[in-house]
Amino acid sequence: MTEKELKEALRDVPGADEAARAAAHAHWARLAKPLGGLGALETLVEDAAALTGRETPDVSRRAALVLCADNGVVAQGVSQTGQEVTRAVAENLAMRRTSVCQMARTAHCDVLPVDMGMAGEPVPGVRSCRIAAGTADFTQGPAMSRAEAVQAVGEGIALARELAEDGYRLIATGEMGIGNTTTSSAVAAVLLGEPVERMTGRGAGLSDAGLGRKLDAIRRGISRNRPNAEDALDVLGKLGGLDIAGLCGVFLGGARYRVPIVMDGFISGVAALCAVRLCPNAEAAIFASHASSEPAARRVMEALGKRPLITAGMHLGEGTGAVASIPLWDMALAVYQGCYSFAEGGIAPYTPQC
Repeated sequence: MTEKELKEALRDVPGADEAARAAAHAHWARLAKPLGGLGALETLVEDAAALTGRETPDVSRRAALVLCADNGVVAQGVSQTGQEVTRAVAENLAMRRTSVCQMARTAHCDVLPVDMGMAGEPVPGVRSCRIAAGTADFTQGPAMSRAEAVQAVGEGIALARELAEDGYRLIATGEMGIGNTTTSSAVAAVLLGEPVERMTGRGAGLSDAGLGRKLDAIRRGISRNRPNAEDALDVLGKLGGLDIAGLCGVFLGGARYRVPIVMDGFISGVAALCAVRLCPNAEAAIFASHASSEPAARRVMEALGKRPLITAGMHLGEGTGAVASIPLWDMALAVYQGCYSFAEGGIAPYTPQC
């Protein structure tokens, strides 16, 4: 996909269907329970109705997309492990042995690992959408070219389209890539105009010295590349990762093809932020799952206007937080579709008191 083709694709992204949202809200109000008694579970269904254009959303078939990529900035000692771990986890994703695979089995959710740009040979059982064998070290220059960033976004849009055509009605986002909290922090700091130290955490468990190296690398990367905060593609290309760019495309594809996309934690949150900067209508497709313990995760969520369903101190990645929220979707829709109404129960309906 070229940048011109990307811009043309984004012109077709519809806005929210407010009539469908209102119909879902009215349906909740007819059910025999306190108005708004299920809180965020009610607005979840209403938001899904607005995205899909259906008063009763169908999320019975769901998948977790786990986008894998390597990041050249690991050469700066910003992570506890080397990038060989990306490949090791991808291999175990293919064998359905990782944390998200166990959780997804319980949530009746398929798992699709995707190689967006890992170093080394392709991993059997991992879908290849490889743009490059990892990104460059952004302290030495751009992480990738603008064309590569656009291509990765395009691959994400295509993945969302393919899943929609295959009958999937809910997509959870996940990622695997050593060093990707560094790239995410760098992108978020620039897009939100925040100090680097406020947007940077310890990732998978850095020491004080490791955190210092991470902060220094991000500052040097921003200084060296001078990304334009008003141009999300410029920021993605200069400081981001192929996993982030691909996830950005998944959110855009969800909006274009009216499929809810469940944001996982900090990294997918930054991808969602990039998507909204590229296309404001993409906001309708973004659904928050949990409050990551990464320091900047809440700041990114606030910028997106999203609130988490779960607060559990999770920061594992792989899409585990997104998948953990899926049973709440099921429970919300079970009440929405199965609860008796005030009329059926012979009960006078509640009315708003304020």
